[in-house]
Amino acid sequence: MMQTEATTRSSASFTAAQPICVSVESVSKIYGTFAALRNVTACVAPGSCTVILGENGAGKSTLLRIIAGLIAPTRGTATVFGETPRSQRRRIAYMSHAPMLYDELTAMENLTYFASLHRGNSCACVGSPEMALRAVGLDPSLRRPVGQYSQGMRQRASLARVLQTDPELLLLDEPFSNLDAASAKHMVELLADFRTWPVAGGGQRTIILTTHQATLAEPLADRTLTMRQGQIVEIAETAA
Repeated sequence: MMQTEATTRSSASFTAAQPICVSVESVSKIYGTFAALRNVTACVAPGSCTVILGENGAGKSTLLRIIAGLIAPTRGTATVFGETPRSQRRRIAYMSHAPMLYDELTAMENLTYFASLHRGNSCACVGSPEMALRAVGLDPSLRRPVGQYSQGMRQRASLARVLQTDPELLLLDEPFSNLDAASAKHMVELLADFRTWPVAGGGQRTIILTTHQATLAEPLADRTLTMRQGQIVEIAETAA
């Protein structure tokens, strides 16, 4: 019952008054006999930051991967900018809880390599690696391999990797994982700054992030969705 009430409020919050950036309708994801998601419905407004809370195994990462177009739901539908997530991959960036960087390469070498992959797949990559690294406070000329970085520096380099694609929708899976308090605060500041970046054509930057560390995400959140056992059990509007 809690999930039904929550999802009803979720749909009503945006459908009548605002455009929708992300919509998931009655989404379930089944692996064999295990339901990672069970009948999830929610909407996200453009220009907002939505924080998905929950313990490990609550279904947060599965929901984020469906929105990113990395996996398909077993039942239900997910749309981004009114289309299938896969068709909107040029406008989406996904940062997993793992850095997804090559330890033996420098940050600049990593970003240059990933930029070449995006271009090869006809994906937008308008930001230069240098600009992306400077945006997250890293020196592009640093010759130290990423494997020798602190955890905070690795997270910033990983964020730079996805920001260089200039996404309108940024999806972050546990971005505060293993960060100390100072590094987590810096990550929040970087994400808050990203929301102010102008978008070609007058769009807005939207963030959806998952975490089990609610207090770290509070300064960013316009809205929180709390998940438990594959369902949304609570929705809270946090913006004034």
